[in-house]
Amino acid sequence: MTEITDFEVSDYLDTEEKIADYLSSIIEDKDWGLLMRAIGDVAKARGMTNISKETGLGRESLYKAFNSNTQPKFDTVIRVLDALNIDVKFFSRNQEAEDNKKPIRTSKRIAAKKKMAA
Repeated sequence: MTEITDFEVSDYLDTEEKIADYLSSIIEDKDWGLLMRAIGDVAKARGMTNISKETGLGRESLYKAFNSNTQPKFDTVIRVLDALNIDVKFFSRNQEAEDNKKPIRTSKRIAAKKKMAA
């Protein structure tokens, strides 16, 4: 007989890129509870004991704070994200649209312009 086990997303969050992609995809849903759960998944992947030590918050408190049924304080969220080495940026939607129209300046392009100017 085949045994079915629960899927644990934190088992698969083993690189910075996977973590960034996971959180980015979750935030697109604009669901605060789901985002809190996702931050908890990342904290579990990194080791809740380590996050607890870095933030000064109890392990049990962290598990309770980062499930989809709670609304942790903003300070708690920021402390955990800081311990996870994750930055959050805010920007205007209008600014994003303008930035997408501008060409991306790469280091090669900048170097080529400097070489041509010399």
